[in-house]
Amino acid sequence: MIYLDTSVVLAYLLSEKRSPPNSLWEQTLVSSRLLEYEVWTPINSRGLAQSHAEAVRLLIGRMALLDLTELVLARALDPFLGSDSLRTLDALHLASCAYLIANNQAVALASYDQRMTAVARAMEIPLFDLNG
Repeated sequence: MIYLDTSVVLAYLLSEKRSPPNSLWEQTLVSSRLLEYEVWTPINSRGLAQSHAEAVRLLIGRMALLDLTELVLARALDPFLGSDSLRTLDALHLASCAYLIANNQAVALASYDQRMTAVARAMEIPLFDLNG
């Protein structure tokens, strides 16, 4: 199972130079429900809702979305190793990933965010190779 960070979804939807390999989309995908808001906000702010709405809905619709439960939110309150520059929403994503692992789910994080992947490594969260 692959936990998708928003950076990967936006890179794909916005056809950035860095784009995830096709093999990623063949995996079981999961993310926090937070991802839905993190994707729609830049799509809407860039005036891309009309041209990208269907792609956003299809992509988000094919992944499992975790709610921000009390357990996830509680984990996000605790310190993260190597987190001197970890942002709030990244902490919520990492807490969601840690929740899955704590519940015996085999999951790897897919993210282009270097701060997030550094903390994930310190937490021993496996990383999905986005280089293909």
